[in-house]
Amino acid sequence: MTEMVKALLSWAVMASHYPQPAEPPRVEFKPHAFFVENACLGRPCNALGWYDDQGVVYLDERIRNADTPASRGIWIHEFVHYLQHKSGKYVTQECRDQVAREKEAYAIQNQYLARTYGFAPFLRLKFKAC
Repeated sequence: MTEMVKALLSWAVMASHYPQPAEPPRVEFKPHAFFVENACLGRPCNALGWYDDQGVVYLDERIRNADTPASRGIWIHEFVHYLQHKSGKYVTQECRDQVAREKEAYAIQNQYLARTYGFAPFLRLKFKAC
């Protein structure tokens, strides 16, 4: 897994133009219920990844052994959040910063998917409210 983290973090750095961090994030795999509780605040959701702003990227255990462009795109999306956090670019929890963080992460994830697949499904950001 260490090589995967290094490779995909490097790609996220290249695409985002954020500085290479001294240390990669810690990556932990969790059951889907963890994401419902923590990332989705107890509401049913389809989240497969979450960055906790504490240096840990959580990934759904269902993608632990998946080595597809789509699963790697989820890793990259969460690594972009890690890079955003380390850079200090988005320092508030205000709605506009949260939306900007997600837009940037989805744009870079889509860029990766477009280069890997030859096209991108163009994941769209959907916020009901912040």
